[in-house]
Amino acid sequence: MSIANRPLIPLWAKLPYTAFMAVLIPIYLKNYGPTNFLYFCDVVAIMTVVAIWLESPLLLSAALIGAFLPQMLWVVDFCFEACGGHLTGMTSYMFDRQKPFLLRFLSFFHFWLPFYLVYAVWCVGYDRRAAVLWSVIMWVLLTVCFVWMPPASPSVDPMTRAQLRDPNMPVNINYVFNPGSDEKPQEWMDPKVYFAVYMGILMIGVYLPTHLVCLKWMPKARLPLAA
Repeated sequence: MSIANRPLIPLWAKLPYTAFMAVLIPIYLKNYGPTNFLYFCDVVAIMTVVAIWLESPLLLSAALIGAFLPQMLWVVDFCFEACGGHLTGMTSYMFDRQKPFLLRFLSFFHFWLPFYLVYAVWCVGYDRRAAVLWSVIMWVLLTVCFVWMPPASPSVDPMTRAQLRDPNMPVNINYVFNPGSDEKPQEWMDPKVYFAVYMGILMIGVYLPTHLVCLKWMPKARLPLAA
């Protein structure tokens, strides 16, 4: 095989990730249900399986845009919790021994996935169209979650302590109803205004900075060889 025809992403990086996702997807489907795959992190994880085999700069770059800063917050929060501290509480479940170890182990992909994506995008190059593609994906996912998915709601009735919902079934997916709690919708502003502001913050405050950094520091996407 000539150098020009060699895979951009080595097989040793593709096979373990694919095997991991082959385990994660059916287990998540059984324990959390299909709506769990509306979460940005899960969409990115599935996109990445396809993208690494296609060696698609556009798909991998879009996945990196969608995942990097949110997942790095997860990494920082996990490190705080592991050291006995508390930052946002988003990773507290990882240290809850009442939750099955296998589910917590699989969820650790949130920690290493952003680094894996940085490596994969470095191999294939960054596609400047990624920010637009991920913004469209984000808009579709958030709209579906806001219009059709369950809002933030309490899992236990505080008066009777009765179980109100399956704690494993996703609510408030991607924080479309409340960024800080799944127990009740936010009350600071009209839900539709919050939804619009939230999308704007994601696009301008999260995805745009990642895009600009990638444009500056990542190699450009590899172009197909001319025939």
